[in-house]
Amino acid sequence: MTLANGNSDQVTTNGDVKKPFKIFVGYDPREDLAYEVCRHSILKRSSIPVEITPIVQSDLRKQGLYRRERGQLESTEFSFTRFLTPYLANYDGWAMFVDCDFLYLADIKELTELIDDKYAIMCVHHDYSPKETTKMDGAVQTVYPRKNWSSMVLYNCGHPKNKALTPEVVNTQTGAFLHRFQWLEDDEIGSVPFVWNFLEGHNKVVESDLTSFPKAIHYTRGGPWFEAWKNCEFADLWISEMQECMEKKKLSTS
Repeated sequence: MTLANGNSDQVTTNGDVKKPFKIFVGYDPREDLAYEVCRHSILKRSSIPVEITPIVQSDLRKQGLYRRERGQLESTEFSFTRFLTPYLANYDGWAMFVDCDFLYLADIKELTELIDDKYAIMCVHHDYSPKETTKMDGAVQTVYPRKNWSSMVLYNCGHPKNKALTPEVVNTQTGAFLHRFQWLEDDEIGSVPFVWNFLEGHNKVVESDLTSFPKAIHYTRGGPWFEAWKNCEFADLWISEMQECMEKKKLSTS
């Protein structure tokens, strides 16, 4: 486990030394396995240098960067810490935040090729109203505008508007302000194809349309690491990745 802003995993391609693309992953102790599999799925397929850092709330508290009391509607420990991404990236370059309950099926390079510097952030513009009243391990399912937009965000960390995301703002602003990106104008929020945040149980694959096949599956309702969701859609893909991840980890420690 690395600290939220400490040493991170780095990958280089063919020995080239390049500035790695920074990826911050929301971490929750209840979903440690999900984090490990998400991380593995990115590293396995990436053809560019990447730096993966878990955003660990307990570490941020120790560093004095996070002090919010946990609200009743916060289903994970990274509900609000995610918005520290530009700060943790030193307000420099582009970086990605992603929830830990993602499984990447494509090269992250493809996603970085969609980046457009005219935007402050880029994400999938979901129109999502879940039918379930609970998710994961019994957490309350909430419905709000722009739901799931903040679950995978490309941040233009050096954009002047994103400098508003200071630790003080993240600690004190409302959920609506943060999750709806209210520090930005609508035209400063770029769009990414839904296949990069393919919502399990909501988005659908059209067999005759290759552009509908997921590049990153988001098990937003709950994934196979929870007993109640062990038979969810695409569970087989996640389990296969998990087995490969665990085998690799076993070999590296033997």
